Formats: sequence, structure tokens, C-alpha cells
Amino acid sequence: MADYRTMNAGAATRTADIDAGLRAHMNKVYGTMSVGLLITALAAWALANLSVSAVPSEFQIGANEYLTGLGQTLYNTPLKWVLMFAPLAMVFGFGAVINRLSAAAAQTYFYAYAAVMGLSLSSIFLVFTGMSIAQTFLITAIAFAGLSLWGYTTKKDISGWGAFLIMGLIGVIIASIVNIFLGSALMEFVISVVGVLIFAGLTAYDTQRIKTDYIAHAHAMDTEWLAKSAIMGALNLYLDFVNLFMFLLQFLGNRE
Repeated sequence: MADYRTMNAGAATRTADIDAGLRAHMNKVYGTMSVGLLITALAAWALANLSVSAVPSEFQIGANEYLTGLGQTLYNTPLKWVLMFAPLAMVFGFGAVINRLSAAAAQTYFYAYAAVMGLSLSSIFLVFTGMSIAQTFLITAIAFAGLSLWGYTTKKDISGWGAFLIMGLIGVIIASIVNIFLGSALMEFVISVVGVLIFAGLTAYDTQRIKTDYIAHAHAMDTEWLAKSAIMGALNLYLDFVNLFMFLLQFLGNRE
């Protein structure tokens, strides 16, 4: 009986340790993601402000608003394609080099990626009003929190969603690239609807996957792997948030 009680006590201790470790791991994920979002917002706002001036120029974008020389270079030359696709190239690069980077280097890479993403998204400040951007961000934050909380707490296994959501994501990316050249308003609306649904699902799916991955590997206590896992989890949730925000902005944003 004493051995049985000792075994039960040991199992309970291990469970408590895993629970505490999981909370710390998720706090690391959300904290890193939040810093990344802050960097993105500041980079986007700063570049947009450097790109717009009240001084009249050839390129007027609104009432008493004109592109500066920097703005013209970024948004009216082929450099705009570099700015647009740089984050996509960096995120694929991240996946390729993550295993060769230290945890500290991986975190630095993530923050650099967040800054480049901010530069890429800076044009939204030229298209939508600041108030509608702020309102959409708040709505996205509330929706994201609810979806992520559900993914973390649900007892339902939603791992089967992964293949379907990734297929849908690939379809949205291809359709978005095609619509850059077509400029179809109807296609843009459909892409936005599907995009919101896909990234809502991915938010819950990725949250549960981060949790289950930690539980599956926590016994090894590989601190380097766990640190990198937290950064990759932050990257996944960061992408879910940013894309959910961008698709919602198509519905809720008021254009200048």
C-alpha cells in the first residue's frame, strides 16, 4: 500500500510539474507573440508616417495628403513587390534554418521578421482610416483571444482540422496572388470570407497543437527545444492574428 501511495504521489507531482511548465510555456508563446505584434504595429505606423506629407507632390492620396519621395519609391516602383513578398520569403527561410539557430537567434529572427512584416503592412495606413484600423485590431484581439482560449481548453481533438485548413490556406494564397492582377471586387470579397474562416480555425488548431506538443515533449526537459518550440508557436499564432486582422479589415475598415 505504501508503494502504491508513493507511486500515486510521484505521478501527481509529475502532473503538477507538467501543468506548471505548460503555463510557463504558453506565457512565453503569448508574450513573444505580443512583442512581435507591437514591433509590427510600430514599424507599420512609422513607415506610413515617413511616407506621407502635407507638402503637395505629384502623388496625392487624400485630402491634403501626398506621398513623400520615400513613399513614392516604396509604393509606386517595383520595390513595392519586394516589400510585399519579403515577409513570405522570410517565413519560409525561418522554417529552413530554425534547427540550426540557437533559441536566442531564433527569437531575434522572429522580431526582425515582425519588423519586416510591419513595413510590408504600412500601406494600410494610406488606405484605411486610423480609427477603423484601431477598431478592427480590437475586434481581432477579442476574437483571437476567444478562439485561442477555446483551442486551449477544449477536450475535443481538432488535430484533424490541420490538413483541411492548410489546403484552404494554399488556395487563399494562390487566389490572392491571382487577384492582384485581376482586381476583382467579388473575388476579393470571397477570399476575405474564406480567409476569416480559415484563420479562425487555425487559431484554435495552432493553440491546441502548441499545448499537445509541449505535453508530448515535456518529459525530455530539453530546454533548448522547448525554447525554440515556444518561438515557433508564437510565430504561428502571430501569423494567425495578422492574417485574421487583415481579412477582417477588408470588411470593417473605412477607406480614406
